[in-house]
Amino acid sequence: MLKFITKLFGSSKSEKDVQKILPIVEKANSFFASYASLTNDELRGKTAEFKQRIQNHLTAIDAQIAEKKQTADALSDTEIHKRDAIYKEVDTLNKERDQKIEEVLAEIQPEAFAVVKETARRFSTNEELIATATPLDREFSVKKDYISIKGEQSVYKNTWTAAGGKVTWNMVHYDVQLIGGSVLHEGKIAEMSTGEGKTLVSTLPAYLNALAGEGVHIVTVNDYLAKRDSEWNGTLFEWLGLRVDCIDKHDPNSEARRNAYLADITYGTNNEFGFDYLRDNMVHTPQEMVQRKHHFAMVDEVDSVLIDDARTPLIISGPVGHNTNEQQFFELKPRIEKLVDAQKRATNQFLIEAKKKIAEGNDDPKDGGLALFRAHRGLPKNNALIKYLSEPGIRVKLQKAENYYLADQSREMPIADEELYFYIDEKSNSVELTDKGIQLITKAGEDQQFFVLPDISLSLSAIDKSSGLAADEKLQQKEAIINDYSVKADRIHTVQQLLKAYTLFDIDIEYVVMDGSVKIVDEQTGRILDGRRYSDGLHQAIEAKENVKIEAATQTYATVTLQNYFRMYHKLCGMTGTAETEAAELWDIYKLDVVSVPTNVTAIRIDEQDLVFKTKREKFGAVIDEIVKLREVGRPVLVGTTSVEVSELLGRMLRQKQIPHNVLNAKQHAREAQIVTEAGLAGAVTIATNMAGRGTDIKLGPGVKEAGGLAIIGTERHESRRVDRQLRGRAGRQGDPGSSQFYVSLEDDLMRMFGSDRIAGLMDKLGYKEGDVIQHSMISNSIQRAQKKVEENNFGIRKRLLEYDDVMNMQRNAVYKRRNHALFGERLALDIDGAFSAQAEGLVTSFREQEDYDGFKMACILNFGLDTSITQDELLKADESKLIDRLYQEAIVSYAHHKQEVEKQAIPVFKNIRLTQGANIENVIVPFTDGRKGYNVLANLTKTLDTGGVELSQALERSVTLAVIDENWKEHLRAMDDLKQSVQTAYLEQKDPLVIYKMEAYQLFRNMNADVNRNIVNFLCHATLPTQQQEAGLREGRQQRTDMSRMRANKEEIETAGQDYAANEQDKPAPVTAGPKIGRNDPCPCGSGKKFKQCHGRDL
Repeated sequence: MLKFITKLFGSSKSEKDVQKILPIVEKANSFFASYASLTNDELRGKTAEFKQRIQNHLTAIDAQIAEKKQTADALSDTEIHKRDAIYKEVDTLNKERDQKIEEVLAEIQPEAFAVVKETARRFSTNEELIATATPLDREFSVKKDYISIKGEQSVYKNTWTAAGGKVTWNMVHYDVQLIGGSVLHEGKIAEMSTGEGKTLVSTLPAYLNALAGEGVHIVTVNDYLAKRDSEWNGTLFEWLGLRVDCIDKHDPNSEARRNAYLADITYGTNNEFGFDYLRDNMVHTPQEMVQRKHHFAMVDEVDSVLIDDARTPLIISGPVGHNTNEQQFFELKPRIEKLVDAQKRATNQFLIEAKKKIAEGNDDPKDGGLALFRAHRGLPKNNALIKYLSEPGIRVKLQKAENYYLADQSREMPIADEELYFYIDEKSNSVELTDKGIQLITKAGEDQQFFVLPDISLSLSAIDKSSGLAADEKLQQKEAIINDYSVKADRIHTVQQLLKAYTLFDIDIEYVVMDGSVKIVDEQTGRILDGRRYSDGLHQAIEAKENVKIEAATQTYATVTLQNYFRMYHKLCGMTGTAETEAAELWDIYKLDVVSVPTNVTAIRIDEQDLVFKTKREKFGAVIDEIVKLREVGRPVLVGTTSVEVSELLGRMLRQKQIPHNVLNAKQHAREAQIVTEAGLAGAVTIATNMAGRGTDIKLGPGVKEAGGLAIIGTERHESRRVDRQLRGRAGRQGDPGSSQFYVSLEDDLMRMFGSDRIAGLMDKLGYKEGDVIQHSMISNSIQRAQKKVEENNFGIRKRLLEYDDVMNMQRNAVYKRRNHALFGERLALDIDGAFSAQAEGLVTSFREQEDYDGFKMACILNFGLDTSITQDELLKADESKLIDRLYQEAIVSYAHHKQEVEKQAIPVFKNIRLTQGANIENVIVPFTDGRKGYNVLANLTKTLDTGGVELSQALERSVTLAVIDENWKEHLRAMDDLKQSVQTAYLEQKDPLVIYKMEAYQLFRNMNADVNRNIVNFLCHATLPTQQQEAGLREGRQQRTDMSRMRANKEEIETAGQDYAANEQDKPAPVTAGPKIGRNDPCPCGSGKKFKQCHGRDL
């Protein structure tokens, strides 16, 4: 029947996608067979041939773009709107050009893949590859000891250094790897099983897309992998005539980092690509920018980067300019401790009452059931409660009571909450104070509204209606109410975060305290995330709870999330072993399709159905028994846990049984390499947090395959199916035998929250007793449905948080676009014209509404430096749009005249500098001022003289626009940070925080834009040169690099998340290697015949 349905409707989507790719694979293999007869020079020559074919395909559209740019440059400065229209056409043509590139690459793809495969074959079968030396070969030979020049020939050895160790190339692409490469080239995600050679797969689309000359970015999760892969695969690309570099090898903002981006293929970590984007949008000259176009990115472990770390903001920060009031956490801490103690006593009493009444048969939701529900809603993590809920039928009674109080939109819920001090919703990770709780933490004699947020709209409305108050008094009272609201909102927010810290976050599970600071433990890997902090004051709350120093806050200067950074690329693709479970999210956010690539060798690992126990105690006992059995038959065992605490508990249980084992968790990261090396030996027992499931390569020891391979024991189902699949993937690599088994109890967090009600009911009906176990596919499917619920819930949370970030992203794109116009100068004239227009509109509309003609006249003088000809009668009665246009024209004419005056004054001064100080001066620093502010403007001496002073005016516009945008953007980011925190209490007024955030953010951005326009126009219209007495202040200037010494990137916390991958390799001490040492007077290795100091060593 299944075969008939498959025949009728087709197979799975991934299988259909693979079927479409197979003809390309066949063509590639056909070319591969024919290329065996080519000489090395002919094979290498294919790169130049492909590049020429791409160039020929793009000739027509490149000519169109060049012609449009030439037309725009030929227009006069007054025709800015025509120039802008042409630039928009150029933007459209550039997008069409990208599509043309994809067309020609699709034609070349089979041949290009065959070239890479044949190159890999030749390196794997020959110790040396000899070909005619190219200039690139000669350059490489100076830096790399495995490349040498002999006369007119280059010699590439097939052994070279990668990640500090020698590697000998021994890989040739299988058909499944050609399929994976095709998936990546199409801009999709290739899901490939562990051990299927994802690193080798990446060479195919990397070479193909590098031929277009637009740059290929290969993104890894840590710098070790970036450096290793660039060195490992780089020789293949270099032999084929491409440049390869790794940004993580070079300092930020350096010429070497810039050159790394100019390479055909650039490796790097996700965070460094993002930080470079932010830094590029903080520099003051185009020469300081390191990145070029975001064209094609290939992301390794794409699910980790684009799902797990998608919300992680990359932040460049600096000193904060206001007090963040960390002391409030310590001030309120005693009140919260008192509150939590009172809640513990109350919930224990409710639990005792529930046990008594339910034992008497009274489980009425209004009586015995209510007491149980209150105990659960008050402290769901109470161990006594968890134990009681594991008894037969009790969880069903709790569910019955919960359903009663959730009915009719929680109409009866206030009755359940009235005896609690606060209530906890574990599923949404939230804690809320009740009236009883507010009364408890409000001190005697203190304002009863001390922790109550006032209805600000009613208070402000009452002041407006008050007739006995003067306007000034009303304003003062409104300010007092707004200030009081702000203080209370901040206080309530602090209380909520402290409550979360005490009730939802446990030491040694969610975080650890080391070296006097709170460090987060990664829930998926068990690693300590150095540098990472919880947001919205939660981290400060935990620091107060643990009595450690509360770290001072910093101010954001620039920020972007990884999600929004990678969405900028023309084409994005990725590789991972586990993406299918997140396919919906990857498509929804990134429009990335997931294709499951078949394995080269069929997997024979046996995945058993889950074993479900009632209690954790029974579960852990069964795990220990199974470990003993597996050791007796000589199989290595990898035990996966979800927390440091469980790892240490199992370690203690194994020590009691005198079973030798290794424990690998966040506290023992230093021993990781040694532990993982031993994990595949016969009878070895390794307990590891889920970090073992990410990029860890466990190699089987002698006799292990015959015994049945590596055994995986999972001690708990993770809330993400992907993490469980990663753990399972450690066994059965490349056709090895192996098995996996998950042990689950009804007391596990996932089961408590989502999956255990029906299973508990089933176990009760079937009469299961303590120690009995359930194992059935139906149960395993039920658990997976629970995981799916959590994944959907987490996706919802991520999407909501990303909606906040999308607001920020739109604003950032608008600001950075305007900033780039100023940086490059091409489209700045239109932006300045727009600033004059916006300022004219603002003055006319505001003063017309106020009927304040004198204020209008004064504002025109202050903003535009002109005495307007608009009369009072015209301001009040004439058509508004015509008035705006008239004032705008007056301002533009006045500014043009002002510029001419400045240029006339500048020319004699610049001529004098040329005359007195000679022609060797390139740039001059000119200190402009408007009487209040001053900016130093760097102007090119020759250009200024050749253009009659126009260059100086343009340099002034560029410098002022950049400075004003940077000042206002920094303040705006601080306001947005404050806004995001303050709106979180909006739900207390029955309002959606996101809606409030969007409305307020829009208004803040409008205000920022108005400030930018006003400040730019104001300075430009009043800017003056130094007087004759001050001319001595003019001096030779050199372009200074942007000072980033006081800025800090949150690099540590971002990097830590990716350190799990290939961790066992990273921890091995790498041998110290050095490049070939060449004396300055030795012959240059490039074969030119010159001395090194006169050839490739002249710049050293």
